[in-house]
Amino acid sequence: MGKNKLKKFGEMDTFSNVFQYPYSVLMQQGFPLKGKWHTDFFGNGNPIVLELGCGKGEYTVGLAKRFPDRNFIGVDIKGARMWTGAKQAVTDNMPNVAFVRTNIELIASFFAQGEVSEIWITFPDPQMKKVNKRLTSVRFLNLYRQILEPNGIINLKTDSPFLYAYTRELVRLNALPVEVDTDDLYASGLADDILEIRTFYEQQWLARGLTIKYIRWHLDADKELCEPDIEIEFDTYRSFSRGYLETDPKFSAK
Repeated sequence: MGKNKLKKFGEMDTFSNVFQYPYSVLMQQGFPLKGKWHTDFFGNGNPIVLELGCGKGEYTVGLAKRFPDRNFIGVDIKGARMWTGAKQAVTDNMPNVAFVRTNIELIASFFAQGEVSEIWITFPDPQMKKVNKRLTSVRFLNLYRQILEPNGIINLKTDSPFLYAYTRELVRLNALPVEVDTDDLYASGLADDILEIRTFYEQQWLARGLTIKYIRWHLDADKELCEPDIEIEFDTYRSFSRGYLETDPKFSAK
């Protein structure tokens, strides 16, 4: 592990807005803020919004700046990336921001039923060959139900035509109420102050001329969900390597 990563991990241990719980500790002792985020951390009853797979935390921090009357928590397993958003929130003294370092599969260990009002999923791996690893699959939607309030909101922002088509069909098949659905966000006129927040990866996709897809829907609390049985063409492009992004001036300054 590089010295820079070690430095970031060490610094994150000092951040009061970052929670890192090893699996063994989580299973033995549980997470002390589960069901108590409002009272014991944020100190208010404002809605809690999660960004899953938050990466550098651009959406978590960006939304928190725009909505000081809501609480925002970024979730990711990559601590070195998360450091960016956590550091900014500490530097800017943002009391409505927190980060949890964990696998998304364990999300119900950190939040109680109904404790979360809204979820953002921003540019996840589309997992074209592994249905159960897609963050919008039935498996994950059922996980989200364990923490969302009834008819809570889920937002997907993605560059992937595959994941967009899959999610759109899943939502349609299960008759989940949709608020917004577009396959070209910035040409649709729908992009507002919230949707204009652009993540590290979104800058990559836009620079390559790709369109951004967005769906916002409500998750029914009780309905049994079904996976769509359709053939979807795989995406034909790949991400740039991390090394390329860090040396290209278009991305390295982001």
